[in-house]
Parts: sequence; structure tokens; C-alpha cells
Amino acid sequence: MKVPLSKPYLGEEEVQAVTEVIRSDRLALGPKTLDFEARFAEATGTKYAVSLNSGTSGLHLAVRALGIGKGDEVITSPFSFIASANCILFEGATPVFVDVEEETFNINSSLLSSAVTSRTKAILPVHVFGSCADMDPVLQLAKEKNLGVIEDACESIQALYKGKLAGSMGDMGVFGFYPNKQITTGEGGMVTTNNKEHYDYLFSARNQGRATDMQWLTHVRLGYNFRISEITAAIGVEQMKKLPDILRLRREKALLYNEALKDVPGIRLPKGWESEDHSWFVFAVRVEAKYRDEIIRLLNEQGVESKAYFYPCIHLQDFYMKDFGFKEGMFPIAEKLSKETLILPFFTSITEAEILYVKEKIVEAFASLRK
Repeated sequence: MKVPLSKPYLGEEEVQAVTEVIRSDRLALGPKTLDFEARFAEATGTKYAVSLNSGTSGLHLAVRALGIGKGDEVITSPFSFIASANCILFEGATPVFVDVEEETFNINSSLLSSAVTSRTKAILPVHVFGSCADMDPVLQLAKEKNLGVIEDACESIQALYKGKLAGSMGDMGVFGFYPNKQITTGEGGMVTTNNKEHYDYLFSARNQGRATDMQWLTHVRLGYNFRISEITAAIGVEQMKKLPDILRLRREKALLYNEALKDVPGIRLPKGWESEDHSWFVFAVRVEAKYRDEIIRLLNEQGVESKAYFYPCIHLQDFYMKDFGFKEGMFPIAEKLSKETLILPFFTSITEAEILYVKEKIVEAFASLRK
């Protein structure tokens, strides 16, 4: 059996929607984009949503929208996909990392205040793997210090924090639609906000800095070509229609995984993610660091795709160490998680038979290592 790491949940509805767009001759800046954005704003409990060509582009524009630039600092997590820190570098600012909590994988809010300096301009918490960071201390500190807050919610659509939706709590929230996400448009992203000024900036900057009246050759600011196509938006509209079912199915599959693996020696299951507040992005387990890479190799040999996440941590990427002097041992919890975390095959349509096959191969892998 071959079990892929991820697989998009697409059907005939998306095919028909794309075909309609192609036949319409309206391939950009059309009604599908507006529909996708409206549906997304409603689904995230926000006033505005601006679509872009990637979550990375969304993070970049969110940093620019807050006026962050050279000499400024932004506090964020080292245990994340590299885009959540690179977006700070794009504007000449400096990422200031804070270690994470071992059980949640999210930024440790108790360490935030000690990271604030006179140059701090914002906090960028990452909602890792579908679980919201502890946002009350983030928002309180931001209020006290007059800091911006950008939520990286790329992995956590409709995750909840004390009844509040991911992407609705900070100044802006950023989402991504790569094929391994809960919903996908192939490539694509979205920024949500309740702030009209931020919305106006994002709307303009993603489209070459054009004025809000959309005159084709009238540009009021430096902008980018970060738009999505109507084809992309059409897929997004159909995915949004399926979102409740997608999240329900992924939760059901995650519970099957938990049940299958709960008694497997050597596997440490995630804690707290059984809550309905969690939005299942990946199925992440932990194994002893000395076994992790070999387990990955053995699983892949048996047709079970698996990977290390996030390894190495952002601060231990080569150019971060070279340019900023980061070293191993600076953020021990993030580094420990990075060496122990293993992502197993997980997608909306995964079957119970595939999950049981994954379990079988995990048991065999551990048995071979312990001989």
C-alpha cells in the first residue's frame, strides 16, 4: 500500500467551477474573487478578507501594513515554517524569537514581555498545526506596549481560542491554501482584518498599489503583483462550501489515528488537540530523537510517506545562523520538538485501512530498531 503524506480534497465541483471561469473569458479581478473573499471573511468572523497568491505574500503585506521597517523588531516563534520569520526580513526588520510550549508547540506567552525592547513593533504568533496560540497575554502585552499583532493562521482555519476564531483577534490574520492545507486553491492565501485602513492598504498593495477606484494606471503606493486568478478563486469558493465537511472529516480521521496509536510504544500523541477548538492540519506525533530519522526512512521504504516538522528550527537555518549569530541551545524546547516531531500521512479522504496500515508499519519499524 502507498499512503501519501497529504492529498487535496477536490471533486467535480471544482472542475466545473474552473471550466465556467475559462468559458467566461473573465480570468482575473472578477466575481469569483469577491465571492471567495466574502465567504472567507464570514467563515473567520472578520469584516474584511483580501486574497493573495500565497500565505507568504499575505505575511509580507501584513508586516508592511503595520509600517514595520529597518531597525524594528518583531517577536515570533522559531518553531514554524520559515515564511513567518522571512516576512520580517523582507522589510529590513529583525525577528526576535521566543521559545515555545512543549505540549502545544505554540509560542510561550509567559516569555513575551522579556523579549520586548524599545525597537519592538509587533508580535507575530503562529497557530501551529491547527491549534491557537495563547492569545490573551499576546493581546494584553500588545495593548500595554502599543504593538501590532499579526496572527499566522496559515495552518489553522477556524481554530478557536476561547470562542474566538483564528485570524480575528489581532490586527490581521494570515491564511495559506497550499495543497496540504485543510482547504486548497493549489497556491494562494488570504489576509483577514477588522481594520478598514489595513484592508484598503492590502487591497491596493496586492494589485500594484492601484488606487481604490481601480483606475488601471493610477498607482498611489508601492505595490506588488500578489493577486490570485479567477481560476484560483473559483476553486476557493467550492472549497469554502465544503469547509464544514472537511473539518468534520479531518477530525474523525484524527480520532481514528489517536485510537490506533494510543498504545503503540515509542509514540507520543499530541495532547489537548482532541478539543473541538482544534482545526486538524497535520497529524504530528513525537518519537525519541535517536529514532526519528530512522523511523522516517523505514516508513517511506514501506510506502508510508512521513517527514520531520519543523526541522531544523528557523533560527538554525544556515543563513539565520550566519547573518544573526543564532546557535543551537538558544531555544531548547523548540529545538527538542524539532528533533522529535514526526508527521504521518493525513488528509481529508484518508481511510481507516490506510491508518491501520500506517500503524502496522510504525510497529514494525520500532521492532526492527529495537532488535
